[in-house]
Amino acid sequence: MPAKILAMCEKASNGGWSPLDSDRYRWLQVDLRGRKQITAIATQGRYSSSDWTKQYRLLYSDTGSNWRPYRQDGNIWTFSGNWNSERAVRHELQYTIVGRYLRFIPLEWSEEGRIGLRVEAYGCAYWADVINFDGQGVISYRFRQKKMKILKDVISLRFKTSKGDGVLLHGEGQQGDYLTLELRRAKLVLQINLGSNQYGSIQGHTSVSSGSLLDDDHWHSVLIERYRRSVNFTLDQHTQSFRTNGEFDHLDLDYEISFGGMPVSAKPSSGGPQNFVGCMEGIHYNGDNITNLARRKRVDTSSFRNLTYTCPVSQTFPAFFNSTSTLQLPGQSEADTVSVSLQFRTWSPSGLLLFTPLMPGGVELSLVEGKVVVHILHAELQYSLREFAIRYYLSLFLRYFPRTDLSPSQRSFQGCMQLIHVDGELVDLHAVEKGMLGSFENVSLDMCAIIDRCVPNHCEHGGRCSQTGDTFKCSCDGTGYTGATCHTSVYEQSCEEYKHLGRTSDSYWIDPDGSGPLEPFKVSCNMMEDKVWTTLVNDLPPQSAVSSGSDPAQGTVLRLNYSMTTDQVNAITSSAEHCEQYVAYACRMSRLLNSPDGSPYTWWVGRGNEKHFYWGGSGPGIQKCACGIERNCTDPNYYCNCDADQRQWREDAGVLMYKDHLPVTQVIVGDTQRSGSEAKLTVGPLRCQGDRNYWNAASFNTPASYLHFPTFRGETSADISFYFKTSSSYGVFLENMGNNDFIRLELKSAYMVSFSFDVGNGPVELTVRSLTPLNDDQWHRVEAERNVKEAVLRLDKQHREVRAAPPQGHTQLQLYSQLFVGASGGQRGFLGCIRSLKMNGVTLDLEERAKVTPGVKPGCSGHCSSYGMHCQNGGKCVEKYNGYSCDCSLTAFDGPFCTDDVGGYFESGTMVRYDFMSDSTSAPVGKGVSGALGVEGNLTQEELSFSFSTSHAPSVLVYISSKTQDYLAVVLRHNGTLQIRYSLGGLKEPFTISLDHRNMANGQPHSVNISRQERLIQLQLDHYPTVSYSLPDASDTVFNLVKTIFLGKVFETGQIDPVLIERYNSPGFVGCLSRVQFNRIAPLKAALRPAIPSTASIQGVLVESNCGALPLTIPPMSAAFDPWQPDSGEFPFNEERVNRDGVNRDSAIIGGIIAVVIFTILCTLVFLVRHMFRHKGSYHTNEAKGAESADCADAAIIVNDPAFTETIDESKKEWFI
Repeated sequence: MPAKILAMCEKASNGGWSPLDSDRYRWLQVDLRGRKQITAIATQGRYSSSDWTKQYRLLYSDTGSNWRPYRQDGNIWTFSGNWNSERAVRHELQYTIVGRYLRFIPLEWSEEGRIGLRVEAYGCAYWADVINFDGQGVISYRFRQKKMKILKDVISLRFKTSKGDGVLLHGEGQQGDYLTLELRRAKLVLQINLGSNQYGSIQGHTSVSSGSLLDDDHWHSVLIERYRRSVNFTLDQHTQSFRTNGEFDHLDLDYEISFGGMPVSAKPSSGGPQNFVGCMEGIHYNGDNITNLARRKRVDTSSFRNLTYTCPVSQTFPAFFNSTSTLQLPGQSEADTVSVSLQFRTWSPSGLLLFTPLMPGGVELSLVEGKVVVHILHAELQYSLREFAIRYYLSLFLRYFPRTDLSPSQRSFQGCMQLIHVDGELVDLHAVEKGMLGSFENVSLDMCAIIDRCVPNHCEHGGRCSQTGDTFKCSCDGTGYTGATCHTSVYEQSCEEYKHLGRTSDSYWIDPDGSGPLEPFKVSCNMMEDKVWTTLVNDLPPQSAVSSGSDPAQGTVLRLNYSMTTDQVNAITSSAEHCEQYVAYACRMSRLLNSPDGSPYTWWVGRGNEKHFYWGGSGPGIQKCACGIERNCTDPNYYCNCDADQRQWREDAGVLMYKDHLPVTQVIVGDTQRSGSEAKLTVGPLRCQGDRNYWNAASFNTPASYLHFPTFRGETSADISFYFKTSSSYGVFLENMGNNDFIRLELKSAYMVSFSFDVGNGPVELTVRSLTPLNDDQWHRVEAERNVKEAVLRLDKQHREVRAAPPQGHTQLQLYSQLFVGASGGQRGFLGCIRSLKMNGVTLDLEERAKVTPGVKPGCSGHCSSYGMHCQNGGKCVEKYNGYSCDCSLTAFDGPFCTDDVGGYFESGTMVRYDFMSDSTSAPVGKGVSGALGVEGNLTQEELSFSFSTSHAPSVLVYISSKTQDYLAVVLRHNGTLQIRYSLGGLKEPFTISLDHRNMANGQPHSVNISRQERLIQLQLDHYPTVSYSLPDASDTVFNLVKTIFLGKVFETGQIDPVLIERYNSPGFVGCLSRVQFNRIAPLKAALRPAIPSTASIQGVLVESNCGALPLTIPPMSAAFDPWQPDSGEFPFNEERVNRDGVNRDSAIIGGIIAVVIFTILCTLVFLVRHMFRHKGSYHTNEAKGAESADCADAAIIVNDPAFTETIDESKKEWFI
């Protein structure tokens, strides 16, 4: 229990310390008469006066020299003091300090008086056995047993040294296990190996480093805690947790463990690492006090020349410089040479080390980009790196000297110096401190307070940390993360999120845990109309032959590797709604599960390294194959086809669908040892669909409703993201409180979102204002991040505010209450929906918590209001519980967003017919029906659109007939030009629109859009502007009793336009048609996607194709907000090379020359190809049967192989040019 160990002038009249002069060079030093462990301090002003101290710093030391400043949150800490002389202000130290001497340094004091101080310290006595290591001696602790098999270790010690290298402890075993703790370049390195195997497949070596600048001759505490493979490595209150490599849990050590170095028997012949030089105290090894045993001579210390139990006083006297510090020292007035030597330590790559003025020049020693550079500021002076020849009386200045001829970019030195020698004499900095030698300003003497701001490393996910004396920065290049500390992932968390950004099927990088520890990885995303599939492939080839294993009892092990880690795969399966993996076992006299009652010969290993004894098509706990479930096995006495043990090839195949067992990582095949036994194994990719995290949502129905979760842990780095929608103009999204700290996200108004927090430096609030209302009942995305460098608030990936953290102050967010989502404590509650709430990469399960919370309901509705614009070309957005889908049934398109063309390749004579239903036979349209079932009727307006490509003319593209003589036809004339023929009655000849300006039968895709409203006809061709036409006044305006749509050819009974039949109908359209839509009817899609009932039919061969038409896609995101833009990874352009008019004329000229050359080469190739193959039929081919009667190779393939279902695109056809 800490007690008061110092009380200064507690009740004395006019008591307290108050120096005569008040400046920053005064301090109060206290001797505690022994080492104490201090937990708290308190201050008051001088009794009943106007003298007090507002701010101060605390230094501590064991010897009264080489002072160490108290640090907190990565900075030399400034304590807040008093604002009057009577009230005591107490501070609990964040961590305990050990020392005999305390020094209080006032930084700010009373404006009404001067410095005044009374102090108290709280703590307890401290004592520990100390051993001085001289670099020769080693303490050997012999085990009670020769061999120790250790499952758990707890090792602690404290050390201090001025040497940067040395072994603190070492133990090893004959099996290759070892444990070593050593200093390397003033960093502490822990190396541990719990075992490796002789084949090299298991490597147990693990190395972790911590700290830096540990050769500062201050005490540092170390604690190593290990249980099996889990290790906590703590150095000076900073803990690193990790798991050792390999698969072993025990540390096997032989004979002994040594402290202070490696025993002679363990050192290699070449010498090995150095022994430790310095002091250690409080050495404990698994419950044994080693320092106490050494004092009692219960351990081997024979290697010491002179074992002492005291720690020598450091003889160094460092000086610490900040950006405003100067130190002036006198030189020798009568000598003609000056020599200077010193030691320095700094993190700044540039800075002025020393300067000496001359008349009229000077000499300057400085750091430039990490290199020491000497500048002579007079051309006639001679110099060397060691000695400067100077013939004048001089004063030697260390640090900055104001001169106009110095480089303006020269930075002042920030760091530490010691052992400064001038003309071979060590400068007495004690005399400088007392004012007896030279002068100084803002220099901290007898203290090196340099801070390594990259230890611990706040740059996350492999970001590279660099620093100066004031701050640090992170380089995130190549990490896949961004932000001041490389905390935020640049990738989406799932294929589902990519879909709702409007992306199509492709391979994408995903980061399932966002800012969590998992690295991003690449997956294949297949965007279906109602599902999104994530595919993870493995390296096992299909139909892999299984060879006999070396051990018949263990079988043959086939290992499957995925292009990602086990944790990454588990992240996919955990968040997915459904996962599946296809497996197939082809066999000949090779049994599988040995059903019905035997032990399985073959099994597979899945998630968690667990064995499973069921096969594809079956489920957990059922030792059957798919045929056993469906009762159609080859032999009904068995549950698998292969278990019948027949000589013929059999197969058991099916899909594994219990996602908690997936993926398949190993398959062990056992029955391949017998003569004649053969087996082949296929394991397909892991396929998962759905993202439970993305659609995890809750609806808050009352202002008092909320959800609560465990306390949020985001001490130094925190990120929060979620979607919300509401019709309210205010409400608290979430809140978490501490004693004084808090964090809150809130909708402040219909246009403003705020992010507020307090980490101990006072409340901070960031606000982002939207240009449009946020209470529009549509989804909006909020992202908030706070780290030691800055705080960021983003809204809808567009609006952003950044607030830098103060350079000095608290950095840790200390929260204690539960996390409340919604509102609490009388706050204005949120009304609406919140979904996909992630905090530091972890998704909070709002739905599960909402199921048991009054006033909150799981799930949300109304997704189409935010995402419906993704459904293109007339597609209808359909609400789902966990998202939405696009219904393309009433469009001529397919795909997840109704943007994929549906078309077909017509050979000569192929025709598609679509009959409109009469009123008496019409039926309602089901959800699965592709296109509406058209009903006969009279039309005063219609719209026809389609795309086509052909090299043949003439032909009929589209013909729409009626039960009267009315019709609409679109034809290609003999010269390839397009003609539209309207016959609505009232005219002797059909009204025609002939487009004579271009040949449309040029093999290129063309789009046509015709719309009519009574007499007004509008026509748009390709990208040309719309042109309007008008039916004659004598023409009727009603298209009576629409009957049939013909594509490619007309085969109609009754009276028909003879010109149409005679000129254009024979031999029929040869080419591709796609996107055919008449009003709400998609006849070509209805023929290719037949449904029940269906009125579409096909005559001849129609091969599905997209006809090379340009796809209609969703406009991409702007480059400013799209991290996947191809150009985003390029180096910024050189502004000097950009022309003012935006045209690079050199590139244009070069491009023109290249185009001419390419055109010439292509023409030559065409001539050569035509010349080589001018004798048709002079070679043999293996053509598909039926080729002689087919008009193209694609049609021949379909005729020959009805099972061929692959879509033929124009990109897969061959063309001669």
